[in-house]
Amino acid sequence: MSAPLRFDGKVVLVTGAGNGLGREYALAFAERGASVVVNDLGGNFKGEGKSSRAADIVVEEIRAKGGKAVANYDSVEEGEKLVRTALENFGRIDVVVNNAGILRDRSFARISDQDWDLIHKVHLRGSFQVTRAAWPHMKKNNYGRIIMVASAAGIYGNFGQANYSAAKLGLLGLGNTLAIEGKKSNIFCNTIAPIAGSRMTETVMPPDLVEALKPEYVSPLVLYLCHESCEENGSLFELGAGWIGKLRWERTKGSVCREPGKKMTPEDVRDNWDKITDFRNSTHPTSTTESSAEMFNILKNLENQKPSRSSPSSGGMDIEAAKAHQAPPTEISYTERDVILYALGIGSSTKEEDYLKFLFEGAGDFCVIPSFAVIPAFSSQTGMMVGGMPGFQIDLTKVLHGEQYTELYKPLPPRATLTSRSRVVDILDKGSGAVLIVNVETFDEKNEKVAFNQFSTFVVGAGKFGGKRNSDEAKPTANPPKRPPDASISEKTGIDQAALYRLSGDRNPLHIDPSFAAMGGFSQPILHGLCSFGYATRHVLRQYCNNDVSKFKAIKVRFSKPVLPGQTIQTDMWKEGSRVFFQCKVVENGSTSLSGSYIDLHEGGAPTKSLSSGSLQTDALFNDMAQRASSQPELAKKINAIFLFEITKDKKIAAKWTADMKTGGGVYKGEPKQGKADCTLTIDDGAMMDMAAGKLDGQTAFMKGILKLKGNMMLAQKLGELLKPAPAGSTQTSKSSSGGSSLLSDALFEDMAKRAKSQPNVAKKINAVFLFDITKDGKPAAKWTADMKTGGGVYKGEPKQGKADCTLTIDDKNMVDMASGKLNGQTAFMKGLLKLKGNMMLAQKLGSLFGETSKL
Repeated sequence: MSAPLRFDGKVVLVTGAGNGLGREYALAFAERGASVVVNDLGGNFKGEGKSSRAADIVVEEIRAKGGKAVANYDSVEEGEKLVRTALENFGRIDVVVNNAGILRDRSFARISDQDWDLIHKVHLRGSFQVTRAAWPHMKKNNYGRIIMVASAAGIYGNFGQANYSAAKLGLLGLGNTLAIEGKKSNIFCNTIAPIAGSRMTETVMPPDLVEALKPEYVSPLVLYLCHESCEENGSLFELGAGWIGKLRWERTKGSVCREPGKKMTPEDVRDNWDKITDFRNSTHPTSTTESSAEMFNILKNLENQKPSRSSPSSGGMDIEAAKAHQAPPTEISYTERDVILYALGIGSSTKEEDYLKFLFEGAGDFCVIPSFAVIPAFSSQTGMMVGGMPGFQIDLTKVLHGEQYTELYKPLPPRATLTSRSRVVDILDKGSGAVLIVNVETFDEKNEKVAFNQFSTFVVGAGKFGGKRNSDEAKPTANPPKRPPDASISEKTGIDQAALYRLSGDRNPLHIDPSFAAMGGFSQPILHGLCSFGYATRHVLRQYCNNDVSKFKAIKVRFSKPVLPGQTIQTDMWKEGSRVFFQCKVVENGSTSLSGSYIDLHEGGAPTKSLSSGSLQTDALFNDMAQRASSQPELAKKINAIFLFEITKDKKIAAKWTADMKTGGGVYKGEPKQGKADCTLTIDDGAMMDMAAGKLDGQTAFMKGILKLKGNMMLAQKLGELLKPAPAGSTQTSKSSSGGSSLLSDALFEDMAKRAKSQPNVAKKINAVFLFDITKDGKPAAKWTADMKTGGGVYKGEPKQGKADCTLTIDDKNMVDMASGKLNGQTAFMKGLLKLKGNMMLAQKLGSLFGETSKL
C-alpha cells in the first residue's frame, strides 16, 4: 500500500472556509499536516453581513485536533490581506482554494446591476485578487497548487443563475490560463464543479438530496489535486456523492461551407448542417493553438486555391495535385546589415580570427557565410506552406524541420535581390506522420541560379495514407567514418542566441516565448535548428577552408535533438577527399543535435600544407634568430615562453617556425617539439620582415589584421630582443625617390595633369588644393600637388602657392588601385591604407580627376 498523502510543511489558504465545502477542505488539509489559513467574511450566502465567528469556530476545531490554523476575516476582494496572513503566520503560501461564493438568484429579466456586480466581485474578481497576491510567492518557491471552484451552472447554464453561471465559467477560463502560464514554475491550476450539500445548494436542491451529497465526498479530489505528487494541470472535473468525472471540449469535424471564388450564403450553411453537427468523428482540442489550427489551415487563402481532387489510393491525400501546385515566387532583398546580423545570429564573434570578413562591411575581403543561402529559401518555403497547397492540408502546429540540404553555385554577394521558387517534389508516408520534401531554387537579378535548398519537413499525424516511405528526390544523409574525429571544435552559444537568430526571419515563438515553448513540451525556448546548422558551417569553414567561402559547395544535415541557448555545440569532423563528414552534439548533456551530416568542398578545399621549400624572406630572419638565441642563453630566461610563427604567402601557410624560449629548444623550423605554444603569431612573409626591420609597428599590424595572435597575446611584447633586422641581403629597402624613380603612380599623375589642363571646368568643379604623399615600402617616395584652386594644375612637389586644403598619404600601388577602381576609397581609409589631413570631405571631389584612369 502506498504512503498516505501528507501536507507537512505546506501552507494552505481556503477562502469561504467557515461553512460547507470550504470548512471541509480546511479540516482535511489540517488533518494531513498542512498549516491552514481559514478565511471567511462571516456573512450569509447572499453576501450580507459580516462576522468573525464562522472562521474562529473552524480554527478552534482544527487546533483542538492538534492542527495548525489561523483565521482571516477579510473580503476576497482584498486578496493581499489574505495572503499576508499566511506569510506573517507561517512564512509561505503553497496552496490556494478559491472556494468563497454567494448567490443572488434572479431570472435574467430581473437581475439588477448590483446582483450582477456582486456575484462577479466575489466569485471571479475575488479569485483573481487572492491568486494574484499568492502568485509571486509561488513562483519564487517554484511550487504552487491552485483550485478554482466553478459549478455545473457555469458549464451548462441554469435558470435564474445568469450572473452566477457567467462568473463560474469565467473561473474556468482564468484557471486554464494560469495552468499554461504557471507550468514552467511548477504551479498547477485545476477547476472543479462540485455537487454537494451546502448553504448555497439548499436554495436549488431538495433537503433529502442535500443530505446525500456530503462535502466529504468532494474534498478528497481537492487534496489529491493539491498534492506535490499530482501532475494534473489545466483540467475540469465534475464530482459529487463519491463520483468524479473529467470533462473536455468536443468538436465536430465541421464542414467548409463555401467554394473558392464564390460568395458564401445561408443556404450553404443549411446544406452542410448535417456535417457541421455530426459528432461521429469528433475532435477534442485542448488549447487555443489546436482549436484554431485546423480552421486556419483549411480556410487560409482559400480563394487562391484550386479545388483539390481526392485520391482514393492515398486516403484523401492527392500527392500529384500537391506536386503540380505552382507556388508564387518570393522576392527578398538584403544588404550588408542583414548579412552581418545573420553572422552574429549563428555565433560569429569579434573574438574569432578573420572576424572582419564576416562582421565589417568595410573589410576588403568582406563576404557572406554560405549557410545564409537558407534565408531566402526559408521565406519561400514557409510562404508556400502557410498559403496552403491542393491535395495536402498542413497543420502548422505539428510541423517539424527534419532535414536540410543547401547548395551554392557561387558565393553570395553582400547585397542582392533574390527570387526563390518552391515546389513539392514528394510526400512520404512514415506512419506516425508525413514527410514533405520541398525544393527551393534561388535566382539573382540576372536570373542566374545562385542556390538550391531542399527542406524535408515532418508533419506529425499526417501519415498512414498508403504512400511510399522513401524517395529518389531526397538528398541522402551520410554517416561519418568509424574512427575518432579528425578535428573537433566546441563553442558555447549565447543565452540570447535564439533571440538574435530569429531576427533573420524565423519568428516562431517556440524560440523566444517560454509559455509557447512550454506548450511544446520544452522547459525553455529552444535554439533554431538552422542556427546550429550555421554553427556547423562556420566550424568546417574555419577548420578546413581557412574561412574561404569560395571553397564551400553544399551541406546536408539531419536535425536530431534541440539545443538550448547557452549550451555548448561541439562539431566533430572527419575529412575524406572533398567531403567533410560531421556531427554536432550538446556538450552539457551528450545528445546529438545534428547527425548524418556532411559538407562538400570544391576541389582544393583541404587545408594548405606548409611549403617544403621556397624562397621565403623570413628564412634568413629565423636562422639569424636561431643563432642569436643560441649565443645568448640569457634571452631564454628573459622571455621564458614558446612562440609559434605561422608564416603565410599569398594568404596560405608557407612555413612554421618555433621559438622555444622556455625548455631550451631554441629557434627551429616546424611546430613545438615539447609542449605547446604559449603564443601563436600568424603573419605574411613580407610583413614579418617589415615588422622585424621596424618598418611596420607590431601594434599597428595587429590592429589592421596583418598580424594575428592566439594564446597569451601579452607575451608577444617580449619578442623585441629576438626580432632584429635580418642579415644584409635578406630584403631590400626602397629609398625615397628623388627625381627619376620608377613609381607606378607617376603615370597616373601625368595623366591627371593632362586632364586638368585640357578640361578647365574640372578645376572649377573641384576648387581645392590637394597634396599627395606617395610612399613605397613604408617610406616617403614622392609628392604631387593637384592645384584645382589657383590654376596651378597637377605637378610634382609641394604646393607652389598657399597650402594644401587636403593631404592624402597612400602607398604607390594602392594609389593606382584606388584610381582604377580596384580599391574603394572609403575602404582604404577605414583600413588605414589611406590617411587624410585637412578638409577630408574634399577628397570626395577627386573622382572627376580619376575618371579616365581605368586603363592604368
